[in-house]
Amino acid sequence: MVIDLDTCTGCQACTTACSMENNTLPGESWQDVLFYNEGEYPSGQMKWLPRPCMQCEDPSCVHVCPTRATYKDEDAGGIVFVDWNKCIGCKYCMIACPYGVRFYADEQPLVEPDIRDVFPGENGQLWSPPYQNPESDWRRGIGVQPKGVVSKCTFCYHKVSKAPEGVADLDEDDPELVEYVPACVRTCPPKARFFGDLDNPESNVNRLIADKKGQRLLDHTGNRPQVYYLGAGAGIPAFRPRES
Repeated sequence: MVIDLDTCTGCQACTTACSMENNTLPGESWQDVLFYNEGEYPSGQMKWLPRPCMQCEDPSCVHVCPTRATYKDEDAGGIVFVDWNKCIGCKYCMIACPYGVRFYADEQPLVEPDIRDVFPGENGQLWSPPYQNPESDWRRGIGVQPKGVVSKCTFCYHKVSKAPEGVADLDEDDPELVEYVPACVRTCPPKARFFGDLDNPESNVNRLIADKKGQRLLDHTGNRPQVYYLGAGAGIPAFRPRES
């Protein structure tokens, strides 16, 4: 995935689309947009950073999982999944992830009132939303999550996995491919997000990364994210050690 920060307006349409597509609880944002201040008065600026799961090439979350519930599926394009049948909710993966993109929802609700009391869960689900995406695959953390497990972005695998084989890019402007595009990419009003095959040298995402000098977030951690950010004034927060 490629996100152009010069184009992104921070509107959070991606956050809303993801929540509706994946039946996440209010406040549990798999596609969050972080807002922060850069610089000092009088030249300080407010900036924002869209932050999905980075689907890392060498994900630290996988290394620390004691039950192998978190795993990287190369057959699925290198997407990192959580197998809800194996997850014991120990949260080691949440501690190991340098991007803070994993969620454990069995604690104090992030938004009041607790919607789980309004729509109590059935059949092992944490809650029963009024509208539920029929797609469900607990081996890949897709569907309404059960109690006691960690959840995260799947790049909408239930959609992209159905795309025609060999397609280099999933473009929402292509009528034949639009149904396979991840919800956050399809919904983005300024078209700041792009989704394609990083292993295909002919893909548009590879061209964008090369032409606009794509950057990866917290690259010094060695996780090697598969999400790239673009923009001459890219608003990626600089790493600053805390002053003692």
